[in-house]
Amino acid sequence: MVTMQKSMLALSITALLAGCSPAPSETKPTAAVEQVAPVAAAEVAKVVDPAEVARLNQWFETKYEEQLQMSPLQMTFLGRKDKQDQIDDLTEAAEDQQLAWLAATVQELKTQFDYDKLDVEAKTSYDLWIYQYEQSKEAAAYRINGYVFNQMQGVHALLPQVLMNFHKVEEVKDMEAYVKRVSGIAKAITDLQLRAEKAAAAGIRPPRFAYEGVIEQVNNLLDGAPFKENGKDAPLWADAKGKIDSLVKADKLDDQAAKKLQADAKLALTSQFQPSYEALLAFLTSELDKADKIATGVAKQPNGVAYYNLRLKQSTTTAMTAEEIHQLGLAEVERLTQEMLAIKDRVGFKGSLKEFFTFIKTDKQFFYPDTDEGRNAYIKDAEGFLNVIAAKLPEYFGILPKAPLVVKRVEAFREQPGAAQHYYPGTPDGSRPGIYYAHLSDMKAMPKNEMEAIAYHEGNPGHHMQISIAQELKSVPTFRTQAGFTAYAEGWALYSELLAKEMGAYQNDYSDFGRLITEMWRAVRLVVDTGLHSKGWTEQQAIDYFKEKTPVAEGAVVSEVRRYIVWPGQATAYKVGMLKILALRTKAKEQLGDKFDIRAFHDTILGGGALPLDVLEKRVDHWIMTVKAAK
Repeated sequence: MVTMQKSMLALSITALLAGCSPAPSETKPTAAVEQVAPVAAAEVAKVVDPAEVARLNQWFETKYEEQLQMSPLQMTFLGRKDKQDQIDDLTEAAEDQQLAWLAATVQELKTQFDYDKLDVEAKTSYDLWIYQYEQSKEAAAYRINGYVFNQMQGVHALLPQVLMNFHKVEEVKDMEAYVKRVSGIAKAITDLQLRAEKAAAAGIRPPRFAYEGVIEQVNNLLDGAPFKENGKDAPLWADAKGKIDSLVKADKLDDQAAKKLQADAKLALTSQFQPSYEALLAFLTSELDKADKIATGVAKQPNGVAYYNLRLKQSTTTAMTAEEIHQLGLAEVERLTQEMLAIKDRVGFKGSLKEFFTFIKTDKQFFYPDTDEGRNAYIKDAEGFLNVIAAKLPEYFGILPKAPLVVKRVEAFREQPGAAQHYYPGTPDGSRPGIYYAHLSDMKAMPKNEMEAIAYHEGNPGHHMQISIAQELKSVPTFRTQAGFTAYAEGWALYSELLAKEMGAYQNDYSDFGRLITEMWRAVRLVVDTGLHSKGWTEQQAIDYFKEKTPVAEGAVVSEVRRYIVWPGQATAYKVGMLKILALRTKAKEQLGDKFDIRAFHDTILGGGALPLDVLEKRVDHWIMTVKAAK
């Protein structure tokens, strides 16, 4: 899973959805990619005006930079220090202004450029800019329906995380900016609370468990000095002191100035950060008894059905209905069940599949010890799997990422037992690596047989590879290197789990069964997400179905179902995207025969940035055509 929520600003603050495309690398591009040239040349001779293409691409750079300047947080994620002392404006008024700005750019785009004079790539960029505006415009009508604070995507946890993990402190001015951002977080939380109060007044609240999860996370943030004298430092205070100490050690700050900075940070935390979070706690606590104890989907909300349909449309980038997605899920669950039965028989297990699930969930051989040593072993082994697959990447890809990848445990203040592993992209310049995060507070929820597939999903050839290649691209406008379409990004990552098998992974039958578990997991999502939000299923019904079809640990199942409840539609994108990529690969193989090159196919998929699935299909069709035309 890629974290950070897409807003009109490409990130804003809750989830950075992956973009992708091939950046120049030291690996020579595949021959099939090179074969595009003759067709491109013919197009230029007919209608394409290179000057118009260049003018458009420069316009995109200008507009994207204007857009970035509206989001200090997005710039921080990209490794920039512009407006490093600021936090995004998270008010509805700011969103309205941003949408109006984007609408104006679309009008400018349509009136100032001749679409017919553009090449294929430039036309794609043109269409995507408008597509993203239309997505934002549609979503604005349902702004109140989204849960402002929840246990999964909450800005209350993300903002401190930005300071701790992404705000670089290399000079004194960086730390001074850090202190100002502490105050900015306080304002952001206050603004968001007002939005949550407005939604609650309209009868839109997340279930009780979401409030309880946020309360726990906020209490973790306030646990320790300077908020409480209980013998430990609160996460942000520990981080601030550590960053100040690093400046002292680097001889960039003397002791007196360091004490002054510490005092400033402490004052910002106690006089602004603490009151805003305590006010949030009070609000959340007051809402507990008003929230549903028996959780269901969003259909019960005002305009809830229409909201969910929009979420499906934007998550899958298709016109599939809730019922179509539900039926697809049922079919995939049945197919994967048969593959599971085959492995059960192959390892010689004599009981039923249900009994095999119990064996998988309970036998000690499938788990690391619930100790620091066990957690360290999990990280080390995940790194080992990724190192092995990295050596094989050149056989399957012509374009390779330059950015490094690290595996880390989730920070204690936001760690949740059984929560999904996730990935945070690195910076385009490679100064910050991509991070594969693992929740390791409950090792029973982290079975050995599933970890290999998850590592490939979050790392290489999954999210890290796809996003890093995208960010390194020089062949498309910058906005496309940061674009995010969940079906594409998560579809690629799930496809990568299967691709890894083709690359020689999963030598152990139990690990291959783990791969099937993770794919079944995504198939079950199609059934459960639509069940919750379009068929009136309760949380318990969804949990029961999940447990029936998979051996996933109880804690992970509960965490997953609760994710779907507060994040409607998102989880359907994985399987829809994967199946589309597999269908495109099958089409290419059938049409190209001996001319099919897996490296060229992958470079085509990853070579244009994150795309809606219909646009991705057009890209693959164009590649097929050029390969056929080549002598």
